Amino acid sequence: MEYSPHFSSLWLALLAVAGGMICLVAGGECLVSGATRLAKRFGMSPLLIGLTVVAFGTSMPELFVSLAASLQNHADLMVGNVVGSNIANIGLVLSLSALMVPIPVTYGDIKRELWLVIGISFVTLGLGFLGQFPRIAGILFVTGLLFFTYYSYHEASRNKKINNENQPAAIQSSLAPLIGMIIGGFVLLAYGSDLFIKGAVDVALHVGISELVIGLTLAAVGTSLPELASSISAARRGHAALLLGNILGSNLFNLMMVMGTAATVSPVSFTSAVSHRDLPIMVGFVLVLVPIVKFRQTILRRHGFFLLSAYAIYMFLLV
Repeated sequence: MEYSPHFSSLWLALLAVAGGMICLVAGGECLVSGATRLAKRFGMSPLLIGLTVVAFGTSMPELFVSLAASLQNHADLMVGNVVGSNIANIGLVLSLSALMVPIPVTYGDIKRELWLVIGISFVTLGLGFLGQFPRIAGILFVTGLLFFTYYSYHEASRNKKINNENQPAAIQSSLAPLIGMIIGGFVLLAYGSDLFIKGAVDVALHVGISELVIGLTLAAVGTSLPELASSISAARRGHAALLLGNILGSNLFNLMMVMGTAATVSPVSFTSAVSHRDLPIMVGFVLVLVPIVKFRQTILRRHGFFLLSAYAIYMFLLV
C-alpha cells in the first residue's frame, strides 16, 4: 500500500516527532493535574478518574488513528495500533513509571478492573484464532464498555457522598480553571499525537516498514505517549491509583471502544502473525500483573525492569 508523506523531508518529519512529544508531555501534565484536583473537589476516587476521564482522554489518539485506518481499509495498521498500544501500556508505560518510583497498589481496589481487562483480552485472543472480529462482537464490546463506565460511576457516587453543601459558591467558582486544564490537556494530547504519528510514519517510509509493523511499533508507541506522559506525571505526584486506573482503563478502552467501534463500522480480519504472536503476547503482559499486584502489593523497580526488558526483546524481534 502507498502512504502519502505529510512532510517534504526527513528533517521536517523528525521535527514533527519532537514537537508531537513536547505537546504530549505538556498535555499529560495538564490533564493529570486538572483531573486529580477535580477528583478531590468532588469526592471521586482517583482510581475512577483514572479509569474514565484520564484513560478515555489519553486513548483518544488510538481511537482516531484506528478509525481512520479502518475507514481507509488499512486493517493491519488499525489492529497493530490497538494491540501494540496495549502491550506498550504495560511493557513501556507501567515499567518506566515503576522505574521512577515504586507503585503501591491494593489488590482489592483494582481486582475487578484487572480481571475485566484479562477477560476481554482473552475474548479478543479467541476471536483472533477465529480470524475475524465480527460486527456483533464490536457492538457488544462498545455497549459493554458504556455499561461498565456508568456502573463504575454510579457505584462510586453511591458509596461516597459529594461534600460540597457548605461551600457551593467556592466550589463552583473553582471549576472553570480545572475544566480548562482538562480541556487544554485533551487538545494538546490530540494535536501532539496527530503530529507525532504523521512524523513517525513519514520517518518509517524511508526504511520500508510494513503496515502491521508500523501499527505495532511507531503508531502504538506514538498513541501510547499520552498514557506515558500522564502516568509519569501521576507517578511523580504519588497518585498510584490514578496511574493504574489510567493504564487499565486505557487497555479496556482500546479493546472495547477502539477495536469495537472499528469492527462495528466494518468487521476486522486478523492475520496469522497477530493471532499467534501479538495477541498472546498482549495477554501475557497483563497476566504478569496478577502475581505482582496480588502478592507483592507494590510494583517495584525490579518489576519495572523486567517488564521493560520483555518489551524491548519483543520490539527487537518484531523489527
